[in-house]
Amino acid sequence: PLHAADYTIDPAHSSVGFSVHHIVSKVHGVFDQFDGTFSYDPAKPEASKAQATIQTASVNTNNDKRDAHLKTPDFFNAAKYPTMTFTGTKVQAGATSSAFKLEGTLTLLGVTKPVVLDVTVDGVAKDPWGNTRAGFEAKGTINRKDFGMNWNKVLDNGGVMIGEDVTIDINVEGIQKK
Repeated sequence: PLHAADYTIDPAHSSVGFSVHHIVSKVHGVFDQFDGTFSYDPAKPEASKAQATIQTASVNTNNDKRDAHLKTPDFFNAAKYPTMTFTGTKVQAGATSSAFKLEGTLTLLGVTKPVVLDVTVDGVAKDPWGNTRAGFEAKGTINRKDFGMNWNKVLDNGGVMIGEDVTIDINVEGIQKK
């Protein structure tokens, strides 16, 4: 039978992504460097815990000039704030047994705010090497201005270049600690 287990995030099979409105479309990006742990019991998901640290200088939008700007004090200020952290604090049941809401705190630019992620359980299974793996997809939205990330440009039509809402899109595969 499955029971509560502790997992380490496998970065080779995980992604921490985001998207934000830019003028008339969305720009997508990822953070290439992150680590974390979680605890998960399929019979008692409300007891789950999660913790992750993301290296802000690893931001990658497939555009070197934009990535360089994102690392400056206008955005992530990676020199002063090299990491952002997420700590899951509470789990609430979702619409199905494979979905739940993960409440937690995100610390970005030295500001800590509550965040709620909608989590879908992708599964728990043994890999060919005898390890137990657990996979999840998490989605949520934050307002970047809540963290003091205020840079923008006003467009000729009166709109702004960059939206305030940032969509978070995380896919995690963890390996059970032995």
